[in-house]
Amino acid sequence: MKILIKSAWGSADPTQASFPFHHANAFAAEGHDVQIFLLGEAVTLMRTVVANAVVPVGWPPLSEALAAVVARKVPIHV
Repeated sequence: MKILIKSAWGSADPTQASFPFHHANAFAAEGHDVQIFLLGEAVTLMRTVVANAVVPVGWPPLSEALAAVVARKVPIHV
């Protein structure tokens, strides 16, 4: 299945902001063709300093999820 995950959530809401990356990892792990599309405030998550500071409630840090997305070669559109 082809899946596009869109998000505009930025670092002001760390849990919402990290969901696209955690969900993309889950879909990619199951063999789906997944892409992430970031707009608005979510674009700032691509800055290393911002990604390292985002820690969602009950989920691993965004930096870990982002590293896994990159390792799986999931396209990220900003």
